[in-house]
Amino acid sequence: MPENHISEKTQFRDLLKRDGLEDLESRLAILDTFLSTEEHVTIRGLSRMLKERGFKFDKDFIADTLRLFCQYGFAVKKDFQGQEATYEHQHIGKHHDHFICTRCGQIVEFYDPKLEALQLQIAGNFGFHSLQHKMEIYGMCQKCMEKREPALPLSMISPGERVKFVRFLGGNTMQARLASMGLNAGSKVEVLSNNGTGPCIVASKGTRLALGRGVALKILVSFIKHKTEMGKDSRAKNS
Repeated sequence: MPENHISEKTQFRDLLKRDGLEDLESRLAILDTFLSTEEHVTIRGLSRMLKERGFKFDKDFIADTLRLFCQYGFAVKKDFQGQEATYEHQHIGKHHDHFICTRCGQIVEFYDPKLEALQLQIAGNFGFHSLQHKMEIYGMCQKCMEKREPALPLSMISPGERVKFVRFLGGNTMQARLASMGLNAGSKVEVLSNNGTGPCIVASKGTRLALGRGVALKILVSFIKHKTEMGKDSRAKNS
């Protein structure tokens, strides 16, 4: 185990003792498992990792322990659009940003000193003193780009665009509700209004439909090529 992880376990034990919390050894076992990866983990994912190590903790207990990790500064909770909440190890004095694949959910951390310096410069130009920031860039990872057509959450599509529903991230209840509106995978709609706060208004088969922000986040769509673009593609293939 890395030396800094041993130190963090000692610090966590001391904080738990100071606050008179129970189940110290169980919570330390969860911390040990959490520190064994630098990936972003969900409660379900961490539960699976613990079972592989022979531990069987209630998910509520795991969730409460992750809450303590965040409270004491050992972890950071991340709520990325359209995904289950994840937790990552908080390294003291280190900062990074994220790429998030909207297709497979992969999260990639990155750090660019030039970008950080530019952000500080821009803040200074506006007379603003930056204390903290986060950058989340949504798109598709290379593997997903190679496998399937690009897809974005409907909530990110600008008015005037025509898109096709690719797949849904929501459960059966949401999918049944969309189906009752005539919307399924493959449905083609035009985005009429999407101001980032209210519902997303789309037109399907001549009918205007209102989709809440939460629903629009969980609908992945791909752009429909305009006829002129399709004609260019066809000519290029035939040439």
